[in-house]
Amino acid sequence: MRERKPRARFWLGVLILTLTILSAVFIEAAPLSAQEGTEPADVIAQAGSDFDAPISTADHSEFAELAGPFATGPDVTAACLKCHTEAAEQMMATTHWTWEAIAPDGGEVGKNNVINNYCVAVTSNEPRCTSCHTGYGYTDSSFDFSVETNVDCLVCHDTTGTYKKFPTGAGHPVYEPKEFPAGSGNIWQPPDLALVAQNVGETSRETCGACHFYGGGGDGVKHGDLDSSMANPSFDLDVHMSPDGEDFTCTTCHTANNHQISGSRYEMAAHDTGEAIPALDEDLATCESCHGTEPMADPKLNDHVDTIACQTCHIPEFARELPTKMWWDWSKAGQMNAEGVPYAEKDDNGWVVYDTKKGEFVWEMNVQPDYVWFDGNVSYLAATDTIDPDSVVDINTFHGSPDDGVSRIWPVKTFTGIQPYDAGNNVLAIPHLFGSDDAAYWKTYNWDAALAAGMATAGYDYSGEYGWVETQMLWPTTHMVAPAEDALQCESCHTDDGRLENVEGVYIPGRDNNAIVDNLGWGILGLALVGVVIHGGARIVLGNRREER
Repeated sequence: MRERKPRARFWLGVLILTLTILSAVFIEAAPLSAQEGTEPADVIAQAGSDFDAPISTADHSEFAELAGPFATGPDVTAACLKCHTEAAEQMMATTHWTWEAIAPDGGEVGKNNVINNYCVAVTSNEPRCTSCHTGYGYTDSSFDFSVETNVDCLVCHDTTGTYKKFPTGAGHPVYEPKEFPAGSGNIWQPPDLALVAQNVGETSRETCGACHFYGGGGDGVKHGDLDSSMANPSFDLDVHMSPDGEDFTCTTCHTANNHQISGSRYEMAAHDTGEAIPALDEDLATCESCHGTEPMADPKLNDHVDTIACQTCHIPEFARELPTKMWWDWSKAGQMNAEGVPYAEKDDNGWVVYDTKKGEFVWEMNVQPDYVWFDGNVSYLAATDTIDPDSVVDINTFHGSPDDGVSRIWPVKTFTGIQPYDAGNNVLAIPHLFGSDDAAYWKTYNWDAALAAGMATAGYDYSGEYGWVETQMLWPTTHMVAPAEDALQCESCHTDDGRLENVEGVYIPGRDNNAIVDNLGWGILGLALVGVVIHGGARIVLGNRREER
């Protein structure tokens, strides 16, 4: 009967093959909508591949109104408004113009209201800060926001690359050659306003970036995911905005309606259904607007979308081309060199790490974001809010919870620093930094005078006593989307000390474990395997014996 033994081996092989097939079926069993059929994003992509950007039906160089010459920027705006009759009125309803907004929680936000831990506040420093205002002449609180010719059309619509606002000109360019900084030998030349006006066009990465790349007082200082490298980014830096990728401009995602730009950090969308299509719904500028909620070929990866923001995996680091500022200590400002004059100090990379005017800095590149639960709502510390100077003060708070059904884990830049506060009233203090008067800190380096003037201009009581407090501020990381092969891998999070080690409220296999439970589980699994082997072996042996009989 020995010749019948191959039958046992045959049925054992069948059993193993069956288990293998069933395992594969269970592993792959999942909705296949991301792999089969046509998704809305596919339709958009197909349309985009055969669609040329619209060309203007007007040649502005042919318009007599724009022949010039123009003496000032407002003169150009007056000419623009002869045809674009509603443009200024539309612009005046935007946050870019008012620098004010109401947050979803009812708080007053916008650049005029929010305190930060970079240059602290706009109030009393307008001529310097308003070099990034979309208007002309915003020198102080007396600025008339209702004058239409105060709107600057050219700052957003210049295509020549020659139009620049002067850093201390309250929104104006220079109208005659002017040296800046003083004593530098660097001469700013006035733009040919007629030439610029005759060549206006759609906004671009360069025009938006003229302000947003340089927020906080320098290239890459504030955001970390926005700097001058994004004007012409490589594919490795940003797959969407790179000319070698999708060649998006800012308004591809930040769609506009009546000059109102979507995607403000004061009204963010942390979780999207993926049903909206850009340009059809100007209120949304999210990944899901194009990619839907099942963008991956692997269904298991799509399961993460309910909990994790797309940016968390697809922006592994920010500041990948240029450094970003991560620490700013105002308490160190005011030191002079051996000659008794203000100075700046650079490190081996050429990055300014100390400046008499601003204090001490820390710059970093290839920064790994921090991660927080975020539901789209951000609240900001008001100038009148009482602080605890013995603790790190949160300038803003990203709200969210793992249990609310709308929050997701988002990447953020955490910017920290030390700034002045009113030690008598325990509120953050607003300094008067820029100006030609003796109270301006950058003229006399007198904190007492600068803080008294800044608080008085803002209309707040000042005790006359100041101290220094550590603060932190969060910034969402949404740009510098890396190629797919550079996205985070499973082991980036599913391990001890992984990316999400400090995120609470969610179970992450590989990160969350208990030695007793793990050992018990492995023990049970081991016993089960031993039982299977013994049982299967016994069946085979006994079966062979019966056949031999």
